[in-house]
This record gives sequence, structure tokens and C-alpha cells, in this order.
Amino acid sequence: MTFYTFARSVVKGVLSPIYPIKTYGIENIPKEGGVLLCSNHINNLDPPIVGVATPRPVHFMAKEELFSVPVLGKIVGRLHAFPVKRGMSDREALRKGLGVLKDGNVLGLFPEGTRSKTGELGKGLAGAGFFALRTDAAVVPCAIIGPYKKFSRLKVVYGKPIDLSDLRKNKGTAEQATELIMDEIRKLINEYK
Repeated sequence: MTFYTFARSVVKGVLSPIYPIKTYGIENIPKEGGVLLCSNHINNLDPPIVGVATPRPVHFMAKEELFSVPVLGKIVGRLHAFPVKRGMSDREALRKGLGVLKDGNVLGLFPEGTRSKTGELGKGLAGAGFFALRTDAAVVPCAIIGPYKKFSRLKVVYGKPIDLSDLRKNKGTAEQATELIMDEIRKLINEYK
């Protein structure tokens, strides 16, 4: 048993009774190959919730500050997360993310870059579009829906992979790709809320 599998089962055991999770569209996550999993961000618990709900291990980009917290930093690193400097172009994090996808793994991103204070979907940053256009990874939108109130059900919804072939063919921009991704997340939120 890997550390990731062990930690996932512990986190699931702790979180599931407090925040029962109902998943929809799990069949939309390809069983193999690179997957760019893009989700809205409404709570600090979103990464573990998505990690528990997703059947494949997820490699998250995490804010650099987490890695300097004693003990937590080491644990986060062992859970396939890697640091990103927020508010600037972080070439090392971009390289690492591309590597995750090219190696056929799942890269989890919150395109808004930070938690929504209102719970409403914010504007996505170009990073999601960058990864979507630079690789052949399946781009799967994900919506976390719920109030994060104790013992209230949370929904994690996975949409069908987004067809970006036109954007790739016509040399679309990262911003255009991100807009398309955010639109699909918004549709999932509206359909399942």
C-alpha cells in the first residue's frame, strides 16, 4: 500500500462522516492517460475532498507556503502535491505540471487560483488553459457543490472531457481555453446545485 492510498483512506474515514460525499459522472474520468482535472474552489477542504472522490491519484499544485509548514509540508509533498508560487509565472511549477500530464497522471487544478469568498465561481487564470493546450491530456471539469456544513451532503460532479481540438488546431490562447473550462464548470454547478 502506498502512502497516498493509506492517507486517502484515513482522510476519507475522517471526512466522510462529517461531509458525506455524493459523486456524479465518475465515468467521465478516463481510467488511464493524462487528465487535467479542473474544479471550482469554495473551501480549504476542496483538495482532500476531490482527492478522496476521484478514483485515480491526483497530483495537486499547492501554494508554496504549505510546504514550509513543519510536518504538513512533508505530508503534502508525499501526497503528490508540488509547490507553485502564486501571483507570478512559476516556470518550475509549469514544467512539473506538464510532466505529470505527459507521464499519464491526473493533475488537479483550481483555475480560480484561490478560494472564492462568496462561493460563486470566479474568473479562471490562464494556467489551466496553458496545460490544456500544451498537452493531449483529457480536460475534465469538476464542480464541488455544497455548503460545507457538518453532516450536510457535498456533491462532487465530473463533467465529460472538454473538446479543445478546435482551439488547439486554430492556435487558441490559454485565456480562451480557460474560459471554455470555466464555462463547463459553471454548467455543472447550475445543473447539480
